[in-house]
Amino acid sequence: MEKTTRSLMGEKEPAQDFVSVNPLKMSAPLGGALFFLGIERALPVFHGSQGCTSFALVLLGRHFKESIPLQTTAMSEVTTILGGGENIQAAILKILEKSSPGVIGLCSTGLTETKGEDIAGEVVLFRKKHPEHSDIPIVGVSTPDFTGSHEDGFRAAMVRTIEELVPEGGERVKGQINVLAGSHLTVADLDYLKDLLREFGFDPIFLPDLSRSLDGFVPDSFEPVSMGGTTLSEIRRMGQSSHTLVLGESLRRAGELLFEKCGVPYVVVNRMMGLSAFDRFLVTLRDLSGSDYPETLKRERSRLTDAMLDAHFYLGGLRVAVGLEPDHLFDVGHCLLENGMELVARVTTTVSPLLSKMPGGKALVGDLGRLETEARERGAQLLLTHSHGRQAAERLGIPLFRLGFPVFDRLGAAHRLSIGYRGAMQTLFALANMIWSRDPENRPDTWYSQVPAEEPPKTKEPVLEEGFAPVRFDG
Repeated sequence: MEKTTRSLMGEKEPAQDFVSVNPLKMSAPLGGALFFLGIERALPVFHGSQGCTSFALVLLGRHFKESIPLQTTAMSEVTTILGGGENIQAAILKILEKSSPGVIGLCSTGLTETKGEDIAGEVVLFRKKHPEHSDIPIVGVSTPDFTGSHEDGFRAAMVRTIEELVPEGGERVKGQINVLAGSHLTVADLDYLKDLLREFGFDPIFLPDLSRSLDGFVPDSFEPVSMGGTTLSEIRRMGQSSHTLVLGESLRRAGELLFEKCGVPYVVVNRMMGLSAFDRFLVTLRDLSGSDYPETLKRERSRLTDAMLDAHFYLGGLRVAVGLEPDHLFDVGHCLLENGMELVARVTTTVSPLLSKMPGGKALVGDLGRLETEARERGAQLLLTHSHGRQAAERLGIPLFRLGFPVFDRLGAAHRLSIGYRGAMQTLFALANMIWSRDPENRPDTWYSQVPAEEPPKTKEPVLEEGFAPVRFDG
């Protein structure tokens, strides 16, 4: 009998392994928390044990190198068995007293989902008991960490936020455009997109906007909530936008919801990394805006084509094993193929419509153990995944290019630009330099052949046959 599970999208997910040797995916609650951290003055709260919250807190803190505001309902053995509704209400009250958040994002965990806690129902009960706090939005999200990945939790939080906070109808605002930003986009990616959309004449509303909350900004004083991000007023204006850009297949349902609820048409953009992908994205922006391409992009495109030629000598034919979330793998994988590399192993975290469309062949849902096995069997020369793949790369004896979430043993992961012509150029240089640095270093004493340590023995006089005298021309 085939073993299957179900993702948060409700689709059957074929299980590739019965045991996870080295997890590739992060949990759905973590993805929900990451989404809420991109909303101004938001506070994510995990309905579960303190250990569930600590897991996400450590990973987010190590990746972004920032103080992460994250709270918990602190379920114990007793409340887990008898019910944790009182914990939810007590936690929300305490948070409202101490932190003054603008939004509370309440994410369930595996512990409370297994118990069968009704998150939405508990929020309704809290509203009835405490009408004095009716002005503070509380978004309850089902994010069990025993199914799906952080990409799924991120989407679930976005969908619930649109359901709860975006009103229906409203007059269209010319030039205003929604951007539903995927969980794989970095702070640098979002900043780049903002500048680009404004050059095309758009007034963008990003949901979420991590570039204003987890960008390394040092505030004058500590705040126990997210500092920066999409404002509540911006979220409530999203129904008046002229269009929605959905950046990632995983967020398609969020775009559909805005269309169904507010009539805002949407476009799903699955790829923005590399020459051909960004060409198509720019055509989309030109068609939506009616404006011509900015002059700066023409020079960036020329630089990328030159960089592709330069890097090809090191990357052409390189055999790569990749382990990323589905949206990220789809985008990165096509860029690698475009630059002459070969994807010999593709492992991802959760079910997605993109699985059968992955570059180089269908991707497997598995862990880092499966990725390591595939890479070894198929002779991979480079491993591309997050920091938890470093042990696998060491065992395989190949370099690791850190990408995705989390990257905790290198600085600047959140500020690495990967999309657009400029991002692709920087990524190609980083990949080529990693491969180039593996070659033996040339030193001055290796430029020429080695000088013998001792003089060679003198050649003996030739033995002449009897009766033969050599001709001499010495006079």
